[in-house]
Amino acid sequence: MSNEIIPKMSDIEAKNETKEQSNADYKTGLDFLKNGEITFAANAFHNALMGCQELGDMHGVANAADKLADICLEREEYPQALQHIETAFAICNKEQDQSSTLSLRMKIAKAKTGMGKYDEVLALYYELIDFHRGSLNPQATVEVMEKIAEVYLLQDNSSAAADAYRTIAGIHTNFKHNRTAKTFMDKAAAIEAGK
Repeated sequence: MSNEIIPKMSDIEAKNETKEQSNADYKTGLDFLKNGEITFAANAFHNALMGCQELGDMHGVANAADKLADICLEREEYPQALQHIETAFAICNKEQDQSSTLSLRMKIAKAKTGMGKYDEVLALYYELIDFHRGSLNPQATVEVMEKIAEVYLLQDNSSAAADAYRTIAGIHTNFKHNRTAKTFMDKAAAIEAGK
């Protein structure tokens, strides 16, 4: 029969070999990363990414792209980081993986901060604030508010940064974290005093 429906055994074996190699490359990348060998890690994750793309393993593509993004962020290669993050984000968003998309949004903000796109970063952070408030996650709200304050400081907008710190203090006050609230009120006062 000339039109085979069942793939040849060699095709199945080749796919399995590619999958095994992609998994091995990813694990090797993790080991290199753990040991601080960034260049070798990047090469291993790149190989894993290529293998996963060849197989159509989108989960693997997202994981490898995410790790490459982390490496690019560490190297301050923000445009390349953003490309990898957007690859992972598109896959996770399609899969409706909310926790991964939240994490990737923070990485998008970090990359765009590095690129000086502060208005885009603030818009993204305020979207995250709305989400965290809606899901009643005060800890995540505080973490994002701290990032917002940092961006305002990068923009030399001390008034807005101080407001962000006062908002954080208010959240801590609501939970009776008085010492922590005072720390953030002091930060706000110091910024307004030009210290």
